[in-house]
Amino acid sequence: MIGPLSELALLLLDTSYSWIRMLIALAISLLLSIFMGIAMARSKAVGRILVPLIDILQTLPILAFFPIAIYLVLAVLPGLIGINFAVIFLIITSMLWNMIFGVYEAIRTLPNELIEIGRMYRLTLYQRLKNIFIPASLPRLSEQMSLSWAIGLFYLVTSEIFSTGSQQYAVQGIGVDLANLGFSGNSAYYALGIAVFVIFVIVTRLTLFSFFDRFANKFSLVPYGKRKRESTFNLALKRPVTGIFNALRPYYVRLKDVLSSVGFKEALKATGYLVVVVFAILVALFAYPYISTSTVANLASYEFNSLESLLFSFLRIWGAFAAIIAVAIPISIYVVFLSTHRNSYLLIFQVLASIPATILLPLLVYVSKSGEVVAFLVFFLSGLWYVIFSIIASTKYLQINTDEIIRIFKVRGLYAWRKIYLKAIAPGLITGAVTAIAAEWNASIIAERFSSSSGAVLTSVNTGMGKLLDVSLSSGNLYLMLVALINMTAMIILFNTFVWKKFYDRITSVYS
Repeated sequence: MIGPLSELALLLLDTSYSWIRMLIALAISLLLSIFMGIAMARSKAVGRILVPLIDILQTLPILAFFPIAIYLVLAVLPGLIGINFAVIFLIITSMLWNMIFGVYEAIRTLPNELIEIGRMYRLTLYQRLKNIFIPASLPRLSEQMSLSWAIGLFYLVTSEIFSTGSQQYAVQGIGVDLANLGFSGNSAYYALGIAVFVIFVIVTRLTLFSFFDRFANKFSLVPYGKRKRESTFNLALKRPVTGIFNALRPYYVRLKDVLSSVGFKEALKATGYLVVVVFAILVALFAYPYISTSTVANLASYEFNSLESLLFSFLRIWGAFAAIIAVAIPISIYVVFLSTHRNSYLLIFQVLASIPATILLPLLVYVSKSGEVVAFLVFFLSGLWYVIFSIIASTKYLQINTDEIIRIFKVRGLYAWRKIYLKAIAPGLITGAVTAIAAEWNASIIAERFSSSSGAVLTSVNTGMGKLLDVSLSSGNLYLMLVALINMTAMIILFNTFVWKKFYDRITSVYS
């Protein structure tokens, strides 16, 4: 029987191991995001390829792609080194995407005067990176690093306990400890583990991230909000088809005039994605002679299961999102417009956001034996902070103006909420909604089915995309997993094109 002091020492050691992996993953993500984000922003060719690709990758459940990555890593680096490198790689895939987009937006919104100075003095690429691009990207990167750290902690448990087919791997870390302690019923040591985890989170926030924030703010151009700019989301939908649009312009001008209906422009902008669908159909036709009747029947069954699972997950995610909106809007408005302790609340929110739902799973399962309730809570916790932080960030430069209006016109009560507060948070609310829904889809593979390190199913729903992906992953059914991912990708693309973009265009047309 391990005593309290021995258990505490073990938890501190294992948390240190996890934090070392997290810091290595963050450092690698930082370097990759700087150079990829700058390349995407400064090169049209690179941007056309990487912007839509990363926009899709950050929405898809990354756990579904783990088997391929694990096989490749362990094939090159077998043993303990390979397993630890695999864990770091999995954490990187959760941290990287929004950091890339943070750098991308920072470079895209650079004042033209700075670019012209570089041309005027004939600066080399190295000099432009050192003196213009990297310093300009640091403030936005600082904001995204904090969020990436929270996302990485969310996947800490599932990255430290992973499987490749029938083989199960686990490394020494706090994620493994909390999963084992929580589901073994050892509540005292489980609570001690969470306390150690929270202390590490707070210390990291007050040291590493506070230092980087102060350093990055030295390079802030401040009037971010005063420049009219397109969102990353908007650019991600427009840039992929720019080349096709220009090449075919002479042929469809007349057709566009005839078919100029409400949805025509959005459909046109989805052309780039439809090319991929056509290519997939051609590949399927080519492979058809080599596919047996039983294989076709299996694929039809997979497609039905995938669509059914997609529908159930869609309903769960949007049900949780409705609850997120009901909670996030009043909290955000209070912090931004009504409270005098905004910075204190922000620090508390950052700490709470860094406590992932995955380490709370044992508690959630204990409180509710229902898989549906556990899934709802995981979805809710996964998306809540995206909406709150997005609203707070978007209103950073509006607060002075709104305070002045309220003081001069003495606006109070529900009228102020309806006419000022809700309208002021609208752009941040839409952006936060996009990222929150993406985070919920990412969390589906954990929320809808979760297994212990021994392979025992601890919580599960009856039907859902996350459960389908997890089952196909653990059973090695790559065909089922591929069909599910294709359906999910198609749904995400269509929903982004015809729903989110319309909302964002409507909001930006009012506030630009």
